[in-house]
Amino acid sequence: MTNKPTMNASRRAFLQRASTLSIAGVATPWALNLAALSEASAANATDYKATVCIFLYGGNDYGNTVVPYDTSGYNAYFNLRPNLGYAQSSLTNTVLNPLNTPVDSAGFSHQYALAPELAPLMPIFNAGKMAVILNVGTLMQPTTKLQYTNKSVPLPPKLFSHNDQQSVWQSTSSEGAKSGWGGKMGDLFQSANTNSTFTCINVSGNAVYLSGNTAVQYQISTNGSVPLNGLKSPLFGSTACSTALQNLVTQTRSNLLENEYNRINARAIGANQILTGALASAPALKTVFPTQNNLGDQLKMVARMISIAATTGAKRQVFFVSMNGFDTHDGLVTIHPKLMTGLADAMSAFYNATVELGVANNVTSFTASDFGRTLSGNNDGSDHGWGSMHFVMGGAVNGQRFYGTPPIIANNGPDDVGQGRLLPTTSVDQYAATLGKWLGLSDSDLLTLLPNLTNYNASSRNLGFV
Repeated sequence: MTNKPTMNASRRAFLQRASTLSIAGVATPWALNLAALSEASAANATDYKATVCIFLYGGNDYGNTVVPYDTSGYNAYFNLRPNLGYAQSSLTNTVLNPLNTPVDSAGFSHQYALAPELAPLMPIFNAGKMAVILNVGTLMQPTTKLQYTNKSVPLPPKLFSHNDQQSVWQSTSSEGAKSGWGGKMGDLFQSANTNSTFTCINVSGNAVYLSGNTAVQYQISTNGSVPLNGLKSPLFGSTACSTALQNLVTQTRSNLLENEYNRINARAIGANQILTGALASAPALKTVFPTQNNLGDQLKMVARMISIAATTGAKRQVFFVSMNGFDTHDGLVTIHPKLMTGLADAMSAFYNATVELGVANNVTSFTASDFGRTLSGNNDGSDHGWGSMHFVMGGAVNGQRFYGTPPIIANNGPDDVGQGRLLPTTSVDQYAATLGKWLGLSDSDLLTLLPNLTNYNASSRNLGFV
């Protein structure tokens, strides 16, 4: 009898996947590969874990986020952007002192500082709860500059395009992809949750990252779930009218499309009722989130959702939040510092909230963006790039460290393809696989979810930052 819940959870996972495959048909090789997935350990999880993707739309300027600070590195950085770079004297309070020394491909050590506006993240980094990922971006396989120049290896589709690179980051496929790696992970986590609706939660709007093959991204606002207008208050002042409307939009229909539409309505109405009640009884957060900060509002809602995970029956959750405005072709020196301030204030408040809730070790947040930007300026801004620097934050993070290889700073140098446009040395697939492994996915699961991962040695697939 003691094994019955475990058996039921595994059976539910199998049936969910099998039903999806029956629709996919035998002409879908990916679907057939999905059928071979081993049962994820997450399906039988007794603990709670969540990842939070913080997507910076527009392509974050990496050079003014993680700034070279050693003498040679800083001089090379400032020579490439004399009108855009930070004065070295402004970086003294945000110099990073990691537990490891980042060494570039030529064997030279590097030192970095955060943008001054990112100072609120310094205590988290120094406490070993945040790490910096160097030169990560979209790749199909490990790629040298010579291979890039000769086009002798597959490259990500439509490089330097906002829409396509956003999609490749989130789904490993170009614009038009139907599912992302967050949603595909959610496919395997659904059976771990009492209510599968609360597996993939989007607080910022639709994103392919959270779309799975069976998992559906549940979109909420910064105030909670979005109820059907005619049901959130009596329709025409009449409870009977609201009841009639609910029956109309949820009852079983003989027409396939009508029935599916009503099934989705019923799921949404039921989820709204559960979530509204759970949030009403959620503990009040003492952590102060920044005001007039939309990312802060989104992350506060994520913290509230995490606080009610026991009530909603969630064991594994994948969250998505975002921040706009990073396409800084113009006005970089005035626009970007404000973005960094908003990012740092929101991220630090969120980490403090997870500490307050006692779940810091169970929640890992990470940043992502379309691409990095050029180190060379174009008047008062920077152009579309490729590789970039990103942050991973949480109690389980092996922090106060750098991961990846620091780039050699030079226009058209050995680590960039022109204008300081970095050729990534760490792939999104490795980044994603490391997070998926922490959540509980097996190696075979990850190889199916992230097809490009097979192009990397087994020893390099897990970056070890968490």
